[in-house]
Amino acid sequence: MTFKSHFKFSNSQRNGIFLLAILIVVFQCIYAFADFSSEDIPTDTKALEKFRHQIDSLKRLEVEANKPKVLPFNPNYITDYKGYTLGMSTEEIDRLLEFRARDQWVNSAKQFQDVTKISDSLLNQLAPFFKFPEWVTESKPKAKLDYSKNKTPKKDVQKHDLNTATAQELQKVNGIGEKLSDNIIKYRNKFKGGFISEIQLQDIYGLTPEVIERLTNDFAVKTPRHVEKLDINTATRDQLVTIQHIDYEIAHYIIEQRTLRDGFKSFDELLRVKKFPIQKFEIIKLYLTIN
Repeated sequence: MTFKSHFKFSNSQRNGIFLLAILIVVFQCIYAFADFSSEDIPTDTKALEKFRHQIDSLKRLEVEANKPKVLPFNPNYITDYKGYTLGMSTEEIDRLLEFRARDQWVNSAKQFQDVTKISDSLLNQLAPFFKFPEWVTESKPKAKLDYSKNKTPKKDVQKHDLNTATAQELQKVNGIGEKLSDNIIKYRNKFKGGFISEIQLQDIYGLTPEVIERLTNDFAVKTPRHVEKLDINTATRDQLVTIQHIDYEIAHYIIEQRTLRDGFKSFDELLRVKKFPIQKFEIIKLYLTIN
């Protein structure tokens, strides 16, 4: 048996291999020593600068979008976590908490800085988001309605009972027509026993202070509805929400404030309760007592 050698080439094959080797060497030399770079490539610097500005703008938008949003808040209720997210130091937060522990209230941005000792720059960032209660922000307190004020006031004996008045009798008052008399009677019928006090007329849609004043000159609640008044210092949340204009959120804040104060000493202290409906204060008082 004979074996054919794989390394035996003809003359033409040897010439081809030799030529290939030469080409490989030539191309290696060209690759090693030739300069393929070009110095004449044009660069549009304006377009490049515009592109950089667009990238920077997108980056700024992303940073703004990822920033935590700050909503209006009452600075009196800042917690440790809230203060930390706002950029306050531990010492500044502790000063505020100590101030609140003494049952004192911050009523302005300047007072907030005086208590916490925060820097002017941080105050400028936070102050636009401060939201104080209406009784603090209103420069002038709203005048309370005086139903007894009239040029020719009538005695209670001369007045009709608001809890038994008919629509026709109510319409005799200037400013009360069929619609308003119907609103008054519908409101009265919502409660078994009718009105507790004339102050509840404020809740009736369409009655202006002037019309209420004229109405109470001729009508009075002579047979008031009996209500079991709740002790504001012992009432539970479920009991408080049975009162007009008090929902579960306000009931929660009333109990929270009651705990902080170790009990309410007067009804006026309710005005300091967070989100308390100040304009309905006199109506809410009809259902409460303090023992």
